Amino acid sequence: MKSQRNYPTLGGLFDLDLKHEMIANYEDKMAAPDFWDDNDRAQGLIAELNAIKSSVDQYEALQQEYDDTALMAELAEEEGDEALAADIGSSVEALLKKLEDFELQLLLSSPYDKMNAILELHPGAGGTESQDWGQMLLRMYTRWAEKRGFKVETLDYLPGDEAGIKSVTLLIKGYNAYGYLKAEKGVHRLVRISPFDSSGRRHTSFVSCDVVPEITEDVDIEIRSEDLKIDTYRASGAGGQHINTTDSAVRITHLPTGIVVTCQNERSQIKNRERAMTMLRSKLVERKLEEQQKELDEIRGEQSDIAWGSQIRSYVFHPYSMVKDHRTSVETGNVGAVMDGELDPFIDGYLRSQIKTEPRN
Repeated sequence: MKSQRNYPTLGGLFDLDLKHEMIANYEDKMAAPDFWDDNDRAQGLIAELNAIKSSVDQYEALQQEYDDTALMAELAEEEGDEALAADIGSSVEALLKKLEDFELQLLLSSPYDKMNAILELHPGAGGTESQDWGQMLLRMYTRWAEKRGFKVETLDYLPGDEAGIKSVTLLIKGYNAYGYLKAEKGVHRLVRISPFDSSGRRHTSFVSCDVVPEITEDVDIEIRSEDLKIDTYRASGAGGQHINTTDSAVRITHLPTGIVVTCQNERSQIKNRERAMTMLRSKLVERKLEEQQKELDEIRGEQSDIAWGSQIRSYVFHPYSMVKDHRTSVETGNVGAVMDGELDPFIDGYLRSQIKTEPRN
C-alpha cells in the first residue's frame, strides 16, 4: 500500500482552485466584444492572466517534483540504497530552493503589488559626492530591473553639476515590479574614500529612494483642476535635438499637499502632462495608504525609530566591504555584486519579515 504523502502547502499562500477561478474570470473578460477598446487596459489584463497561469504552472511542476522525490525516498528506504539516498538529498535541496523562490512571488499579495513602479532617487546634502552616489544607485536599480526582464523608462532626469544626478524618476514596468521595489523605499547610505577628494578622505553620502505604484486606473482620489499649478519648460539632458528647443517638459504642483511631479521624457507636452498626472495620482494614493497605516500604528501603539528615521541600508566600501540592511540584518561582503543589481537577498529578507507583522486575509 502506497503511503500518504503531503504536498507542499507553501504556508497556505497558494489556493489552486482560486487561481483557476481567476483564470476563468480573466478569460471571460477577454471574450467581451469591447475588450480591445482600451488597448492599454487589455494589455495589462493579458499580462496579469499570463502571470497567474505561470504561477499555476510553477505550482503544479513543484507539486510533481515533490511527488517524484517523495516516491524516490520511499524506494531508497525500502531497498536500503545509499547511493539513491544521496541523490535524493541533492534533489531535496534543489526543490527547497525552488520553493523559496516561488514563495517569494506569493508574498506579493497587496492590492498594488502587481503594478508597475515609479522609483525616484534624490541625493542628500554633500554636493558632487552624493550626486555620484545617486548615479551609482540608478545603475544598480537599472541592472536589477533588466535582470528580471522589466522595462525601464526615464521619466525625469536632472544631471549633477560635475558628476552624477540631482534627481531621477524611473518607470519600471513589469508584473509585481512595485511589490518587489517597495522593499527599497528609504535612505541608502554610502561610506567610501571619495574619488572627488584630493586628500583621499573617507566620506559618507545619503540618497533617498521613493517608490510608489503606477496608478493608471480609476481610484477613489479626487484631483481638482483648481488645486493644480502646471508649469512647462524646456527639458534638460539626453533626448535628441527637440528636447532643448520646445517647452515639452511639464511640472505639476498639487497645492493642497505640496507634492510636485515632473516629466520630460516624451516629445509631446500633452503626453508628458498625462504621464505627470499618472505620477501625481500614484503619489496621492501612496500618501493615502501611508495615512491609513499611520492611524493603524497609532491604534496599535507602535513607534518608529527616531534616531535614524528611514535609513534602511548601508553600503561600506572602506575600510572594509559590506552591504547591510538595517531592517532585517541581511548582509553581504560582495559589494560589487550588489552594485551590479544583485538585490534579491535584501528584497527577499524584507518581504519575509513582513509576514510576521502584516495580517493576511
